[in-house]
Amino acid sequence: MQKIKLFFFAIAFLFVFSLNAQRKELKGQLLATDDVEGIHILNKTAIKYAISKEDGSFIILAKALDTLLISGLKYESKEIIINKLEENSGIFSVKLTEKINALDKVIVGKILTGSLESDLQNSDAKTDVNFYDLGIPGSVKLPKTQNEQKLHDADAGPWGYIGLGFGVNFHKLLNKISGRTKKLKNIVELDDRDRCINRLRRDYEAIIFENDSLVENLKNEYFLFCQEDESFLGLCKEKNEIKLLEYLQQKLKAYRENRETIDKD
Repeated sequence: MQKIKLFFFAIAFLFVFSLNAQRKELKGQLLATDDVEGIHILNKTAIKYAISKEDGSFIILAKALDTLLISGLKYESKEIIINKLEENSGIFSVKLTEKINALDKVIVGKILTGSLESDLQNSDAKTDVNFYDLGIPGSVKLPKTQNEQKLHDADAGPWGYIGLGFGVNFHKLLNKISGRTKKLKNIVELDDRDRCINRLRRDYEAIIFENDSLVENLKNEYFLFCQEDESFLGLCKEKNEIKLLEYLQQKLKAYRENRETIDKD
C-alpha cells in the first residue's frame, strides 16, 4: 500500500514538474498612483506566487494562458491572463485600481428648518468639537507611521472566513509564509526603539551627563547600548519616567564597566 502511495506521489510530482518546466520567469510591473510594495501576485494555474518590490516590479514563473490574481488591501483584486506576446517578450504590466469608499449622501450648504434651536445649531457659531456629542466615532490617537501602515496592511483581517463556502485570507497567509510580516514587525519595533531613545536623549541627556560626561561618539554608543536591551521597549511602553531615568543611569554604569573591561584587554 505504501509503495502504491509513493508511486502516485511520484507521478503527480513529475506531472507538476513537467508543467512548470514549460514556464519561465516573467518580469511584471504594477502601475498605480500610490504605494505598490508588498502586493501579492498569485499564479492560480501553476500555484506560484510573488510579492512586488517597492517600485512595483516582480518576477513570477508563468506562461501563456496562465491566470494571475493580483491582490492588495489598497487596490481592487484583479485577474489577468498571460498572452503569448507577453510570454515571448518576458515582460508585462498591470494597472491597479485603488479602492474608493463612497459616501451615500453629501449635503452642501446650510439647512434652515424654522426652528430656532435647530437653525442655531446650523449657524456659523463655532463650538469645541466633541466626537461623542456628535454621535460619530472619533480618535485622538496619532496616525500610523508608514512602516506601521505597511505592517497593518500585511497582517490585516482574519485567517479565513465562512460565507457560501470557506475562504482563506491569501494576502495574510502569503505575507506570513514569505516572512514579510515578520520583517515588518522587526522594522516597526526598531522604529519604536529609535523613537523612544531619541526622546529620552532629548529630555535627559543633560541630567545623565551632568557629573559623568562622555565624549560625543561614546554618547552615541551608550544610547545605542541602552536601546538594544530586551527590556527597553517594555519600559518605554510603561511611560514611567522615573523608571526610565533609573534605567538610563544603570545602563551608563554598565556601559562604563564594559568600556573598562575592553580597555584592559
